[in-house]
Amino acid sequence: MNPLAACCALIIAHPGHELRVHGWLSQTHPQVSVLTDGSGHTDRGRIASTRRVLDRSKAVAGSIFGRFPDRAAYQLLLERDLATAREVVAEIAHDLLQAEVECVVSDALEGFNPIHDLCFVMAQAASRLASRRSNRPLAHFDFPLEAAPTALASPDDETTRIDLDEAAWERKMAAVSAYGILREEAERAFSQHGRTSFRTELLRRVPEVEDLAPLVTEPTHYETFGQRRVEEGIYDRVLRFRDHFLPLASDLLRWSHTA
Repeated sequence: MNPLAACCALIIAHPGHELRVHGWLSQTHPQVSVLTDGSGHTDRGRIASTRRVLDRSKAVAGSIFGRFPDRAAYQLLLERDLATAREVVAEIAHDLLQAEVECVVSDALEGFNPIHDLCFVMAQAASRLASRRSNRPLAHFDFPLEAAPTALASPDDETTRIDLDEAAWERKMAAVSAYGILREEAERAFSQHGRTSFRTELLRRVPEVEDLAPLVTEPTHYETFGQRRVEEGIYDRVLRFRDHFLPLASDLLRWSHTA
């Protein structure tokens, strides 16, 4: 399945993630689902900025579009709220079926941010659910958010590489610049990986996943970060991979086989 030629959907955790694959987005005009409003620990979301990116790229919003404040998404994981997670996956799967989507692209599983990783699992589950209900295959691809743009490539992976020409690169940088609230985050990524590395967008084919534990290095970044925040008195408790994320994610993947 070619994610440049097929009818595609993009499933991301936070508004702004679409900028990582702006070239692909502008070529394929996918249906876009966004789990959170990007509000973080504030009451100010940024979903409107992503809607402007989609409008300029001729992409369309799915029914899940900034559904949760970030704090609510974290609470979903802390409480292992499988019922709500299933509802979201079922709604995304319905969108995939209605649009006759053949290829899903999502955030990768990196162990950096639990909502990014939840997005990966929901994309896998929704793809599987839609595939079962339509009796046709749906390919799942992912892309990194913390690692370098080409970090997930290996000789054994089925990957699609997009090298942006000058016009596409300028459009991508203009979109990043216009997304003012993420300017500091973008500069951090440019400093870490080199600005021109983002001229390449790599989509990696994801195989069927059941056991997530071997794919994540422990302790995860979010556990280490969360522990510091608890010690500083900012958080009440730490969101743990083994205690919170893995049980919910595993249940969600199992459910997608039979729902």
